[in-house]
Amino acid sequence: MRELEGDYVLADNMWDELVWVWRRTEAPKACKVEIVEGLITVAPLSSLAHNVAAERVQRRLYDVIPQEWGVYQRLALAVPARLGLYVPDLAVVAGEALRAGDDQLIPASTAELVGEITSTATATNDRTCKLAGYAEAGVPLYLLIDCLAPGGPTATLYGEPKGDVYRVLSAAKFGDPLRLPAPFDLTVDTGEFPEA
Repeated sequence: MRELEGDYVLADNMWDELVWVWRRTEAPKACKVEIVEGLITVAPLSSLAHNVAAERVQRRLYDVIPQEWGVYQRLALAVPARLGLYVPDLAVVAGEALRAGDDQLIPASTAELVGEITSTATATNDRTCKLAGYAEAGVPLYLLIDCLAPGGPTATLYGEPKGDVYRVLSAAKFGDPLRLPAPFDLTVDTGEFPEA
């Protein structure tokens, strides 16, 4: 990789070049920067309702995960095969994976569960690009809390990734329980999620 005059890089591959730009992108306050399908995106941070849903799930997860795992909000997860660098709303990751990563991002494949909560700015990517990216990375479980689903707010748990496709393990309208399988063995009360 060569920097030209300190403001641009010629990398050996597109992934390294995208990550170089991502690291140097200064987003406005209250925004997050991701790479989705090779495009660097800037999206506003989430609404209060969005944060409440994330907190409810995070609180429940801490009751069931091993001590050496953590639940992180805004942890950058790399999916180089899809030219993706996602900053999910929730990621359950073992502490050793964090220590083995660099100072800003880790491979998405190290996550045990990833959760995204839709917003008007991210809904399409959360439902399609990130769904395929997390599956391709081999993330065992993907929880999509879709406050903006066309049929009404829903929470969907995806699992058993094969290639870039997940199988729907369970889905619940807000108000119905949603079961997370082992290693979590947890029932999430979606009635606690505020509607957007």
